[in-house]
Amino acid sequence: MQIAARHLDKITIFDISGDIDLATSPQLRKALLREFRELKVPRVVLNLGAVRYIDSSGVASLVGRPQSVARRRFAFYPVRLNRTIREVLQLSKLVRIFEIYDNEEQSVAP
Repeated sequence: MQIAARHLDKITIFDISGDIDLATSPQLRKALLREFRELKVPRVVLNLGAVRYIDSSGVASLVGRPQSVARRRFAFYPVRLNRTIREVLQLSKLVRIFEIYDNEEQSVAP
């Protein structure tokens, strides 16, 4: 998995590619927690368009984020989900937790 960060005003956009699995999910969790806890970025957008696969540990890295920082009113938005990733998020009921957008423009709009 590769993570590239971009910044737009008070928004961090992570462009993620590859697989989010047991081996790589700690890297994603660390990147998310750094943005929210250390840098205090109020909004993070995850561009998942180039993610091929996500397993249960990848889902757990996403679920752990709202539990650890949701009380601080940070926002987290997955975008560009392929069919497989969307199905995983639907099966795990995460579509109820996250606002999911089809494109980056929608996710960064005020």
